[in-house]
Amino acid sequence: MDVVTVIIKLLAGLGILMTGIKMLSENLERSAGKGMRKLFGKISGNRFAGICVGAVTTVLVNSSSATTVMVIGFVNAGLMTLFQATSIIMGANIGTTLTGVIIALSGFNLGIYMAFLAFVGLVIAMISKNDTVKKIGAAITGLGLMFVGLSFMSHSFKSPILTDALTVVFEHVTFPLLLILIGIVCTAVFQSSAAMTAIVVTMTSAEIIPINSALFVVLGTNIGTCVTAIIASFGASTNAKRTAVIHLLFNSIGTVIFTAFIWIFQKPVVSLFGMMPVQPEMQVALFHVCFNIITTALLVPFIKPLTRLATALVREKKDDDSTPKMYYIDDRILQTPVIAVAQVLKEVSHMAVLAQENLDRGINSIELGSLAEREKILQVEEKINFINKGVARYLIKMSSLNLSRSDEKLIGSLHHVIGDIERIGDHAENFLEEAEQMQENGITFSEDAMDELDNMYKKVRYMFDRCIYVFENRDETALKEISKLESEVDMLKRVLGNNHIMRLNSGNCSVECGTHFYAIISALERVADHLTNVAFSIKSPSGSQLEAMQKIAKENAKKHHAPKEGSN
Repeated sequence: MDVVTVIIKLLAGLGILMTGIKMLSENLERSAGKGMRKLFGKISGNRFAGICVGAVTTVLVNSSSATTVMVIGFVNAGLMTLFQATSIIMGANIGTTLTGVIIALSGFNLGIYMAFLAFVGLVIAMISKNDTVKKIGAAITGLGLMFVGLSFMSHSFKSPILTDALTVVFEHVTFPLLLILIGIVCTAVFQSSAAMTAIVVTMTSAEIIPINSALFVVLGTNIGTCVTAIIASFGASTNAKRTAVIHLLFNSIGTVIFTAFIWIFQKPVVSLFGMMPVQPEMQVALFHVCFNIITTALLVPFIKPLTRLATALVREKKDDDSTPKMYYIDDRILQTPVIAVAQVLKEVSHMAVLAQENLDRGINSIELGSLAEREKILQVEEKINFINKGVARYLIKMSSLNLSRSDEKLIGSLHHVIGDIERIGDHAENFLEEAEQMQENGITFSEDAMDELDNMYKKVRYMFDRCIYVFENRDETALKEISKLESEVDMLKRVLGNNHIMRLNSGNCSVECGTHFYAIISALERVADHLTNVAFSIKSPSGSQLEAMQKIAKENAKKHHAPKEGSN
């Protein structure tokens, strides 16, 4: 083979390898989504539990970088403390070593059988109708493609042209720090320590790079893999940036300790691994396992000092509460769709709370005849609009993910929900405008009108609390109550409207005063309509009461007519 053919074959093998790693990682992640949500739900202040969660999660997604980026997203969204994140990152470093061990299996003449998994996975994905099984099939295909890529690379490395050239290079490049630098740079470029480990393992198998040099390159990959996390922390919160720094500190400290030890005791260390009755490539993979386990064991007692050091290195910026921002959603969490769904629900609930608080301020401005909270109302309205646009963009991104049917329907319904909440926020601003106009024109409500307005708002306010509860808890049993409350608000509006006409006829109310009164009760009635849509969105994507009630009736009919257990 000529030089060009060898290089093309090598790059093709690398491309297939990285495609396989990506397929394996993404499909494992999607198929194990609910499992990961349960895992992250078990996170506590126990550092060992965190390490286990990090290791298992990384095995599930087949990527320590993916786990670390997710953790940064969780810290940024306030789901996780810096202490918890540190222990999970330590576990992630242990979990990622499994990939190297799997890749090293190519040295046991299992490569052709492992490559056959690409076909097996394809058949499973094509035959099965179950989404989870399809994803598992695609993950198996990814695993098979990894070995196809390794086979291509292995044949390329066996070419005399490439072997001679690289052998000469590594005969001259023996300085440990330079080898570590090669590992750092190459891993940073590939943004995958697994891919770089695969290359080192394959080169060791082809006897291009001696094992003593391979060990230092592997140490470099552990620092290089931090680049992905550092990039992911750009634009994130202070604690998220600290998480990325902790990842870098942890891997760097471990690399420095091992570099010093191997540099001094290089021959005994190489001899120790050489005594293992396994191929050289497996020796490299096992070294990677030992490095991460020993580093974790050494630094587990120092998690708190590590977090303090990261806190000192990344100083806290003053948080301007007036600046609109997202509280629960983060693009990094999109890597785990099931968790992203849970977080977007929290963000929508938070948006609803902001609208509720602003509605209180708007009504208070009318009842107290005060514009003291004018700036706060406008500021919160800006936040609501910001969250509305941000959530809408996030939902569009989520729509392109591989979601379950129930989550797809949920995402569709949330587009309507945020629209309803945003319009409720607009009504709060409208109440402020009503208060401003009344103050400018010296208009005040009579005591009777004020009492009626206060009673109607109390009814709407109670309905607001119940609708948020229904939305957050997906409680279908409470929908009849919401429907009844909406009917009561509608009736109250008609009664208050009639009372207003009576006051006009009796001369107890001016036309100007009545105009504002009717505008306010009409707005409260529309707020109740929007709240009903929010509550009924748990059953009907559009928030339609009729559609939701029809679905509930059909489900109840099915349950009623379903055959009893044990009947023929």
